[in-house]
Amino acid sequence: MDPIIRIEDLVFQYKKEDTADVELAVDQVTLHFAPGSFNAIIGRNGSGKSTLAKNINGLLIPTEGVVYVKGWNTADPDKIWEIRQSAGMVFQNPDNQLVSSIVEDDVAFGPENLGVEPGEIRKRVDESLYAVNMYEERKKAPHLLSGGQKQRIAIAGVVAMRPECIIFDEPTAMLDPHGRQEVMDIIKKLHREGITIVLITHFMEEAAMAERVIIMDKGKVMLDGSPRQVFPKVEEIRSMNLDVPFAVDLADRLRRRGIPVPPEIINDEEMVDFLCQYKSKI
Repeated sequence: MDPIIRIEDLVFQYKKEDTADVELAVDQVTLHFAPGSFNAIIGRNGSGKSTLAKNINGLLIPTEGVVYVKGWNTADPDKIWEIRQSAGMVFQNPDNQLVSSIVEDDVAFGPENLGVEPGEIRKRVDESLYAVNMYEERKKAPHLLSGGQKQRIAIAGVVAMRPECIIFDEPTAMLDPHGRQEVMDIIKKLHREGITIVLITHFMEEAAMAERVIIMDKGKVMLDGSPRQVFPKVEEIRSMNLDVPFAVDLADRLRRRGIPVPPEIINDEEMVDFLCQYKSKI
């Protein structure tokens, strides 16, 4: 199956203000994302992960290399609407994506700009609000909602455009634990429905929910594999000033004390199961 997103030798440089100098944000990155896959990209601040996301959506154009979405080159201005309809994007701050004074009008904004006929817009708005469990709030003003609810409305606005891929750029960074859980539940639901997910995050537990984890540092891809392949590389991850999921950290500490914790344990439930079984054998 052909990749829905193909990134080939991507380089992106920012021009520094009031100077001729440039800053290298993404450095020779090649990545392919399969349709229907769930991918997490993590890295410390300045690692290039958000810049990479914006290149996928066509908000930024490569300095060198090329990015394709469904075969369309993101540098082709004639294809930018098709690209953004196919690869929607949800940002860190939902207030930056909410444009209307009524929730359902906000969700309708994207399809209206695509020229979708009114009856179809009504259908899409209702389906999208149901998908994020916000249909009952459709007549409310967005400013009356919690942070997690606002982010769900922002997601509904993207879902209403019927994208095949959604890029989430740190969507839970500004939310409390309850709001983060709400948003992650929606992301997992969208993935189960067949939408390709690219999740930019700095929460390791969120990344552990993905099928694939990509770790970036200084603009480069340093690790790439399934969570069970990537997270056991504890020392390498820590050398990039990153944490690992709590269960992985605990497993590493227990192994240092001679307890044979299997390397594939990456989440709390698996750790609890192992400890219960281990205790019963003592």
